[in-house]
Amino acid sequence: MSGIPEGYLEPLQYFSDYMRERLAPDVQEDANVVQKGLHLYRQGAVTSVKLDRGLAAAAVQDVAPVKVTLDLDLPPMSECTCPGDGICRHITAAFFQLLSYERSVAEWVDAWRKPLKEKQAAKSWGLERAKDLLKTAGLIKPNYSQWVNTFRESFDLIMRGQGDPKPHVIPDLFETYYRRLKAGAPLKQEWKNLYFLVASIVSFIKLLELSHDLGHDEETVNKQYRDLFQMSMNDITKLSDSISVQALPFDFDDFIEQLKDETNALLASDYMIEYDRIHLYCLLWTRLFKKKNWREEQLIEHLKNYDRSLAQTVAIIHLHLLLKNDDEAMTLIKSCAENITPYFFYWMDLLTEGKEWLRMDPYLTEFVARIRAFLALEGDYYACRDFTRMVLQSALPFCAETRRTELFEKALYEMLPYSFREYEDFLFEKKDFAKWMELQTYIGLKMESLSKGQIKVLQDEAPELLLPLYHQAVQLHIDVKNREHYQEAVRKLKKLRTLYKKMKRVEEWEEFLELLMMRTKRLRAFHEECKRGKLIDA
Repeated sequence: MSGIPEGYLEPLQYFSDYMRERLAPDVQEDANVVQKGLHLYRQGAVTSVKLDRGLAAAAVQDVAPVKVTLDLDLPPMSECTCPGDGICRHITAAFFQLLSYERSVAEWVDAWRKPLKEKQAAKSWGLERAKDLLKTAGLIKPNYSQWVNTFRESFDLIMRGQGDPKPHVIPDLFETYYRRLKAGAPLKQEWKNLYFLVASIVSFIKLLELSHDLGHDEETVNKQYRDLFQMSMNDITKLSDSISVQALPFDFDDFIEQLKDETNALLASDYMIEYDRIHLYCLLWTRLFKKKNWREEQLIEHLKNYDRSLAQTVAIIHLHLLLKNDDEAMTLIKSCAENITPYFFYWMDLLTEGKEWLRMDPYLTEFVARIRAFLALEGDYYACRDFTRMVLQSALPFCAETRRTELFEKALYEMLPYSFREYEDFLFEKKDFAKWMELQTYIGLKMESLSKGQIKVLQDEAPELLLPLYHQAVQLHIDVKNREHYQEAVRKLKKLRTLYKKMKRVEEWEEFLELLMMRTKRLRAFHEECKRGKLIDA
């Protein structure tokens, strides 16, 4: 074959992209597949290449000959007659052969290996540069400005010293950068936590700036280095909690006061990962920046800005809450759209922690009123389920302590269908069986869905609710029209008879059975099972 027909060029590119994404150069197994496939291709082991309707068929002469079919439109459907799974060396060899008709295989392999080479080069470069600071470990005197300048300069040097880094290189560079910070930590233990707290906050903000400057979208960040933000947040949470419960040296005050000014960068509207940024801001002003005058000054600064972003609005509400200005906080909350809803979690958890139930009541009530509209915006089922679990976890302590079960039930109702299981359990434990059955009807309950324990409780306390379920189950088994299901229908009929007798409605049972026998008179096998089960006379 001298070349690829024009109609196959785009599918070939699609297949090429698929191979590049599925085979990772830093995974030894994938690297072996590419190396062996390349060897087979270069040996000329791939022959009889044919193209037909989006498929490329080829023979590959290995230790044993195999046949390969590449599906250029649906790459995962590609097949090889060898016993291997997924992308094997034969599929890879056939791909290289097909690719060679249009472009250089060597260039494809080099481009595929490039990310690994870049990561290794960046890591080794960063490690070499980091050695310079190891000599000064512990010699930096506690000085806030000097610390921050060192962090920022080190970040720029390591992360951007060789130009704008590719997304996949950022984790390795950041690891080197952070190792460098550790080398410069103070020797005195009491200063180490504060040093690392300042380092983590500055690093978090610098990473935000980097992703913004490089134009990385949310998908790129999530895929390549979102865990760096999460790691920094975890460190900041632990360090701020640790520092906040200690008796701090007087010298710390100036450091913490200067550190609070850094937090405004977390509210910048240009940055992504909005929820994490706002959460971090709220956490710091709750745990670390506790002085009333600091919070009042910060609130005044934010209130000066009339054209506020969501982040700034949440910050104002949070500061109002910390200052116990609940009326002002609620007024602002009520003026906000549905996108304010997820931030209630932090406020409710904070009030729960302090057991401030009276203050929490209006926040939770407003939150519950917003749930359904927010879930309609979210859309994704799994995200909605996660949200549901978080709501119940936040609301339960308050509702249990204040006995506001009606508010808890309203939350469960507003979150349907995502709260179905929890709402079902709530109603059953409450013994509100009528409403429980309405809920079951909503999702199309079948007899088989009930546990033995539920059936027993209903038999004792609300047998009338089981009647329609047993009737439905009997009819479904009869409709299958085989001996096994007829036998199951008879078993269900016996239980139905027991229920009617318990409810002293024997005449209704007899009328139903007589009508059932008339409707099924052509089903001889079913009648035989009814006789065997002594439902009717032999």
